[in-house]
Order: sequence, then structure tokens, then C-alpha cells
Amino acid sequence: MKTYQMNNGLTIPALGFGTYLSKDGEEVYQAVLSALEAGYRHIDTATFYGNEESIGRAIQDSGIPREELFITTKLWNDAHGYEEAKAALQDSLDRLQLDYLDLYLIHWPNPVQLRDRWQAANADSWRAMEEMVEAGLIRTIGVSNFLVHHLEELLKTAKIIPAVNQLRLAPGVYQTEIIDYCKDKGIVLEAWSPLGRGELFSHPTLLALAEKYGKTVAQIALAWSWAQGFLPLPKSVTPSRIRENLDFQDIRLSEEDIAAITAIEGVTGAYDPDKISF
Repeated sequence: MKTYQMNNGLTIPALGFGTYLSKDGEEVYQAVLSALEAGYRHIDTATFYGNEESIGRAIQDSGIPREELFITTKLWNDAHGYEEAKAALQDSLDRLQLDYLDLYLIHWPNPVQLRDRWQAANADSWRAMEEMVEAGLIRTIGVSNFLVHHLEELLKTAKIIPAVNQLRLAPGVYQTEIIDYCKDKGIVLEAWSPLGRGELFSHPTLLALAEKYGKTVAQIALAWSWAQGFLPLPKSVTPSRIRENLDFQDIRLSEEDIAAITAIEGVTGAYDPDKISF
């Protein structure tokens, strides 16, 4: 698996395994085990997903040495703040049965209950996260769903520049302003829902390119993500598809095809983090 170098000098596997909407219990446990057996080493979860405990069990039962794994989780909206973030991290570590995280993200920049003070809440959370890096509980810190104005506000007080921004990025979902900003800052762009919300699998452009390259629509979408320099986080609970989603690394899309994929229409776009209702 190829890696990307982050702005803190550490590396991150260039493909991750997503677990959003994977049910806690046997479903996500078996999915993560299947992913690890297939060769994934980067697992992405979040407190909000409600499946950290089962993922932790799968990690332990896999028998893979901890140092070979890259584990991410996220700070949920109800735990923004200095003390709250510290407590939330420890809770996640306990559920995951881990001594440290490879990556910890602020999940959303502007939760509805903090809409009048999100700047201070993010600054306090980030200060706690920076201290947890110093304490060895987190190796890398980043954000998720942050737009340019959220990052600029955070950088007014941050000592550590975020290494990652996890965004809704997929064929037909290209957030130009924040993509350009993050690339300029050396911030790795992770793509959540990189296979779309179901629309891609019947999209004529993707179907035609899948036939052209002799690959699946999912593999074409993941190849596009790599061509853009993104780090996709495909999710599946089906072992055959979990393995299939690794088999795109030999695809070399033409510049014309990359542009055509970027420009497709009819795909569910990104949420506005300043207008979300949670």
C-alpha cells in the first residue's frame, strides 16, 4: 500500500477502510476483520458511529501488530472544549482498547449547539488535542468537514497545523476552494463517501469508463480519488467488495477521463457545516 507523507513528517496509508453506518456488533466486527485480512491497515471510525468497541475487538483479534496499523477516530459535537475533548479521547481509547491513536479529528467545525461560539470551542478542543500529542496519546491531529474560514480561525491559536482534513469528496463532488487551500498548507485530503451515495453505480459516465478500463465503477471512483491526490475511505460490509475495493491501484486514468469524472452531475453534494442541524 502506498502512503502519503503528512506535514508532521509521519506517513499515512493512502487508502483507508470506512466504517460509517456499519452496525456495532458482529457486522462491523466481521467487516473490519475482513478488511484487515484483505490487506487494509488504515481503519477510520468515530465516536458518533457507535462502533468503536467492536472495531477495537476486531483489531485485537486480528493479531496484527499495533505498529502496523493506522487507527483514526473523531471528536463528536457534544464534546467540544478543553476538558471535554480530553475525556472524549480517553473514552475512545478505552472502547478501542488502544494506548494511542494514529489520528484524531474534530468531526464537525460548527455544531448547532455551538453556533455562537464555535471558534472558541474549536480552539479549546485543539489545545487539548495538542497536549495529548505531547503526552503520546495521539500521533497526529486533524479536522473533518472544515472549510477555509474554519481552518483560518483555528490557525489563529493552533501550535500544530492540522495534518488531515476529511471531506465529502467523490466523482461529481469537488470542493475547489478548500481543496486548493489544504494542498497549499500540506494538509492531506481524506475523502469520505468516495463511492458516492449510490448514484455513481448507475451513472453513464462511470459505467462507460468501467467498461473501458475493465474495472468496476467503485474501482474507477477510487482511482479518480488517487489521481486527485485524495485519500479515499471506502466502506463495505461484504468481504468480496472489501477485497475488490483494493484492486484499483494499477488503474491509470487519462487526463481527459479524470476531468470527465470530476465534472459529472447528479451526485449528492457535501453538507454545509455552518447549517447542519446536529
